[in-house]
Amino acid sequence: MSSLAGRFVAAVAKLSIKLQEGSSQMPTSQNNPIAEIPLLRELRFIASDTLMDSLQSVLVDLIELNLQGKQAHWNVVGPNFRDVHRQLDVIVSTARDAADGVAERMRAVGGVPDGLSSTVVETTGLRAYPRGELTTRQTIDLISERIYTTVANARAVHSAVDDEDPVSADLLNGMIAQLEQHAWLLSSENRTPSL
Repeated sequence: MSSLAGRFVAAVAKLSIKLQEGSSQMPTSQNNPIAEIPLLRELRFIASDTLMDSLQSVLVDLIELNLQGKQAHWNVVGPNFRDVHRQLDVIVSTARDAADGVAERMRAVGGVPDGLSSTVVETTGLRAYPRGELTTRQTIDLISERIYTTVANARAVHSAVDDEDPVSADLLNGMIAQLEQHAWLLSSENRTPSL
């Protein structure tokens, strides 16, 4: 057995023992069982707490955008209802898929995403969405603002994310492009031509 293979077998055995002992600690980049396997630690990128905090802040905004978009979708009324109603579903789908992508990226680089409702409420940068029915005009303005808030946060953390992990930054790039396009399409419903 080669030295590398032997180290891997020993590391997997060590991990099995730790898992059987049932450690009650939540994994972080410091106490991640995968990071403790010598071979995997050498081969695998493990994100810093700073990178995890940046991705977590984007994650909670995306989750909240998804929820607020659905609230808007259910309660929008007025002129052009059908188009706005359908467009909101597309925005919700984009936010949900982007949140899933960010959370899975966090897992892939040794983090533990927190999408609990209490965490989202406590940490999102998005303002609370009003209750009840809202006109299409109000809905367009409110959701456009929330999209731009989500994008502003992603742009704010982008450079630091890119410095540590260009792959995560690429994920943010794609998300930003999609959300900015949605905001442009949606907000154009309320615009009048500039002269």
